Amino acid sequence: MSKIALVGARDIALDRLVASDANVRRIKAGVSVEELAEDIARRGLLQSLSVRPVLDGDDQETGKFAVSAGGRRLAALKLLVKQKRLAKNAPVPCIVKTEGIEEEDSLAENTMREALHPLDQFRAFKNLQDAGLSVDEIAARFFVGAQVVRQRLKLAAASPKILDLYVAEELTLEQLMAFCVTDDHARQEEVWDALARSYNKEPYTIRRMLTEGAVKAGDKRAMFVGVEAYEAAGGVVLRDLFQQDHGGWLQDVALLDRLAREKLAKAADDLRSAGWKWAEFVCEFPYGHTNGHRRLPSTTPQISDEEKERYDAALEEYDTLSEEHTSVDELPEDIDRRMGELEEIIDAIEQRPAIFDPADMARGGVFVSIDCNGALKLERGYVRPEDEASIEQRNEANSQQSGSGEIHPDSTQVSTEGVSPGDGDIEGEASPKLSDRLRTELSAYRTMALRLRLSADPETAFLAATHALALNIFYGSAQHSCLDITLRSAPIGSHALGIGDAPAASALQETFGQWQLRLPQNPTDLWGWLIAQSKEDRAALFAFCVGFGVNAPYLPYERRSAAFDHADRLAEHLALDMRDFWVTTVENYFGKVTKTQILAAVREAKGEATAQMIEHLKKADMAVEAERLLADSGWLPEVLRTQNFDAAPIAAAPAQIGEEARAGSDDDLPAFLAEYEAEPVVPEAAE
Repeated sequence: MSKIALVGARDIALDRLVASDANVRRIKAGVSVEELAEDIARRGLLQSLSVRPVLDGDDQETGKFAVSAGGRRLAALKLLVKQKRLAKNAPVPCIVKTEGIEEEDSLAENTMREALHPLDQFRAFKNLQDAGLSVDEIAARFFVGAQVVRQRLKLAAASPKILDLYVAEELTLEQLMAFCVTDDHARQEEVWDALARSYNKEPYTIRRMLTEGAVKAGDKRAMFVGVEAYEAAGGVVLRDLFQQDHGGWLQDVALLDRLAREKLAKAADDLRSAGWKWAEFVCEFPYGHTNGHRRLPSTTPQISDEEKERYDAALEEYDTLSEEHTSVDELPEDIDRRMGELEEIIDAIEQRPAIFDPADMARGGVFVSIDCNGALKLERGYVRPEDEASIEQRNEANSQQSGSGEIHPDSTQVSTEGVSPGDGDIEGEASPKLSDRLRTELSAYRTMALRLRLSADPETAFLAATHALALNIFYGSAQHSCLDITLRSAPIGSHALGIGDAPAASALQETFGQWQLRLPQNPTDLWGWLIAQSKEDRAALFAFCVGFGVNAPYLPYERRSAAFDHADRLAEHLALDMRDFWVTTVENYFGKVTKTQILAAVREAKGEATAQMIEHLKKADMAVEAERLLADSGWLPEVLRTQNFDAAPIAAAPAQIGEEARAGSDDDLPAFLAEYEAEPVVPEAAE
């Protein structure tokens, strides 16, 4: 049996080589000719060309050679000649063939080779890095981005067990990418073992399990502390190099909480040093934490002429830029940066802290927490009930010492006028004190008469009901009212984390604080205060108190379908439009529902074509894209929709009372509270 004889390569001058029409590669794909030329310039020609002699009409060799396999290499070499980086007659190693079919040679060269397995490429990049090449140097040598190199190095660093599963095709590349969200091999293998028998091995499930217990970089604690400070303290950040991770995940939650508490504690210490009696701090207070605390009055600091001039200029420039770019989907980088700078100037003047009386500060305090944007949140000027007790006692003592000469109806003091100290029997007969039994009987008659008269006097009944409800809401007890009316504001903070930062909650809390500033400090003075108010004021206070009693969260373990139906009717009557208070986001909706539900929302809001554009995405990416697409659509989940806006109102009311107000607008408070509200955005400059 004859053995195969291989044809050796020989050098042929480059200017004698021409492209062959028999080369089967006609469509450009893969590395460009320019990149290939740069690679040849760096490391030389790694593979010879396959050529055939060019014959004339008489089948005689012309001295030229047609390149049937290696056309891109020939084009790259000629590009180097054109760039004057290579001699036009430079010798090129070629294998000269004269037998067989020329097209077959070209086809065989392109189909019989096997592409490099991705893992081999990952490991090759890792070997280059181990040899001392930087990420940027590797990227430059192989004409890829630095991020691509980081991704491949990340994949090469996965657990050997996970890589073996990938080679065995038990894992897809997308699943391998998901596992690489962490560098912990033991954790990677632990998650695989948990998923091995599961039907759900989707990449997003792998990512969710690997980041379970970690905190997103968008968490307000992380933004408050800062990722750099967290890493400087030894914290580890999990990063996903293969999809948008919005800053990654902070793995050491205990460390993050400690750093946040330390920063909050420092702020609280500064406030106490500034004169406040107390400063209580926590990352997030439960909704309603200020209930039972009286708000202290304050004044808005004035600004100088220079500050006002700077504010007006910033506001004018900001409005101009906004109008000029209203039709632009994405602001240019320089415009976006400038508008951010202007916002800082405007906020610095608009959000100046209020000024409190030092005497009030000595018995009041501040709640210190983190707002939804990761900034320090200071709720200044609250007095605890225990700090009010001594004040009430002093007020009572002062009133008794004022010498009115009158005896309190409930007092047990006995007049001894005209009675000598030794006339005990006479004192007993003259005493106005009655027996408890008799007092009970007499008061029962009066109670019945009061019921009759009050039931026939709607105006006084409304006044008495307002009095009782205000005692419940603002003073925590109705013991100063003879009406057996109670109103409970059911806690809802546990049903929706972060609800205290919602627009409606913020507006409600602000209105509550403004009422606190108007109402008398002592509950015994509330009745007289109410009588002195106008009907509109009393009606507004009554509505506010009743609003606090709405209890309509859906709780599957409570059978309150009738109450929930009434909430629907109430929303219809008020024409409640939740678009004023809610914007659908990844955090509050899309990240908590299935892909099918996300697509249904997009389909309903934007149509079938838009839904089809994102249906191929992974769930995390789909949720982010859905938030972007529906940002200005006003789409709401069904449970938030008011079905009928045509319900007729019971009766017309004054414009400033019961008028539906948008959160954050000037209508959040009734008109009569405007004088107690914060000053307009910029007060007049000081003289």
